[in-house]
Parts: sequence; C-alpha cells; structure tokens
Amino acid sequence: MIVGNIAAEPVARLIEEFNRLPGIGPKTAQRLTYFLLRAPDAQARALAEAIVQVKEKITFCSTCFNMTERDPCLICASGERDRGIICVVEEPLDILALERTREFKGVYHVLHGAISPLEGVMPEDLRIRELQERLRSGEVREVILATNPNLEGENTATYVHRLLQSFNVRVTRLARGLPVGGDLEYADEVTLRRALEGRREF
Repeated sequence: MIVGNIAAEPVARLIEEFNRLPGIGPKTAQRLTYFLLRAPDAQARALAEAIVQVKEKITFCSTCFNMTERDPCLICASGERDRGIICVVEEPLDILALERTREFKGVYHVLHGAISPLEGVMPEDLRIRELQERLRSGEVREVILATNPNLEGENTATYVHRLLQSFNVRVTRLARGLPVGGDLEYADEVTLRRALEGRREF
C-alpha cells in the first residue's frame, strides 16, 4: 500500500503499520490513523505506552506457553489445578474463553497456531514437541484436544492424536456443541461448557 505521495511521512508510516495487522485493510488503517490524529495527545500516548508495555512485560509461560507477566503463569503455578488433565488449544485467547465457563479445572497447553501448509504453518512450527515432553512425566491422565472446529483445527487434532498414541493417556475431543468453522474465542459460555462436559474419546 503506497500512501507516501499523498500524506506526510509519519502519517503514511502509521497507516502502513496498521495495515500490517491481521484483519486491518487499507481503509481501516487510514481510519485508525486519522482517528489518532484527532484524538487527545493523552489517548494516543496511552495506546503507544500500552503497546510498548505488552512487548516489554509479557512473555510466554515456559510450561504451557500461555501469555504471562511471570513464569510460570498463574494457572500453572496454582495448587488448585488438576495437572493430570491438559487442555490443548491453538491460541492464548482460547484459554480466556474456556476459563469464562468456570468448568475446566485442569491445566492448558498452547500450540500457537494450527497446521496449515497453505499458510506455511507446519507441525514443527507448533509447540507439539513441548506437549510430548510434558507427558513424559507420567502425571497426565487425559489430554483434551480443543483446537478449533475447522479444517486446520481438525487436521492439527488428528496429527497430535497420532503422536500421543505412544503415551498412556486418554485423548478426548470437545463435543460438537461448537459450530464447524467457528473459533473458540467467539463461542458463548454455555456452548463451551457443554462442549467440555460432552467431550468424547478421540
């Protein structure tokens, strides 16, 4: 997207940076930029500081790879969680969705994506090897595959299930209360609760 010939360089640069974000097209990038230009200085600075703080203070939990301010994360460090059940999700946002149900009492493992050769995401790009390492302790009884119910999520779940067959663990999948083609982060709490309750053997 070329805007440098019609906008001042700092404006053009901000539009370009917004346009790099997922789901932000050229028109939205322009609207966000011009909104910030008209916004009070304090609001623009607050946004900039929030972005810098996220990059400086947020890291990934060395156990489950969720986003956290301290390692291990609050869920992994909690003495009230059942470490015998690991729920495998694609992204940290999926944990937020499942935690809202207050139904799941185990721990999580974040893959950070789903297998998608068309987008250049291969199994080795995901945190699958780290999941296998966690199972070698012998403490885990069940692994719930909670990848999204779309083509990429199903392929990822099938691949992970195949790798886990050498371990002595029960492998389950969320029930089909979730709409095919949808994402966990957009599912309502009742649907997610029923999906957890109705999980089945893979």
